[in-house]
Amino acid sequence: AEPKTARPLFNGTDLTGWNGDPRLWSVRDGVIHGETTAEKAAQGNTFLIWTGGQVKDFDLRLSFRSTASNNSGIQYRSRHITEGKLPNAWVVRGYQHEIRNENILPDVSGFIYDEGGKRGRLCLAGEKATWADGKKTVTATLIDKAAFEKLFRLDDWNDTVIIARGHHIQHYLNGTLILDFTDNDPQLALEQGIVALQLHAGKPMWAEFKNIRLADLE
Repeated sequence: AEPKTARPLFNGTDLTGWNGDPRLWSVRDGVIHGETTAEKAAQGNTFLIWTGGQVKDFDLRLSFRSTASNNSGIQYRSRHITEGKLPNAWVVRGYQHEIRNENILPDVSGFIYDEGGKRGRLCLAGEKATWADGKKTVTATLIDKAAFEKLFRLDDWNDTVIIARGHHIQHYLNGTLILDFTDNDPQLALEQGIVALQLHAGKPMWAEFKNIRLADLE
């Protein structure tokens, strides 16, 4: 059930409350639209950053869709990087909920990627896992290849829920729990940070987002 305290992060009209490359991000037909082209390429991975503050323990819900030519993502408990030599002004690092318009495991939406970090794919879609002592241990399978293929809506809107309490993170896709991850690394586990949406460098792509809402959890 969605918490009664959930509030919208996107007004459906413009990008008030968000900060990103104005060449690449806009609002079309009531949804956030991010797009790169050959003429307007992303200089490195770039993000649309929610400017409303940091999230700690939270319930984040939204709908997304994208092309299959590249990938996107939802950052949470992340950091806006402003120091050093950077490819653009909207570099973000931290936990990422991967977005891909693919339905064959493992290269699908929903896994956790360590954007800008050293740990790569922290937990794959379908896994219940714990990270400790420098490695991941998988303890259960939540969804198999055949079930995920039926669950994901290619070329259409998909609904995601991200719930984080302490070091425990869960990702839901279209009402089904697809990932359960506990990050027990004493140095690298992230406890709070910003929310952002990604456009990936490389091949031209677009990604869209709507119905974004957030509840802080106690």
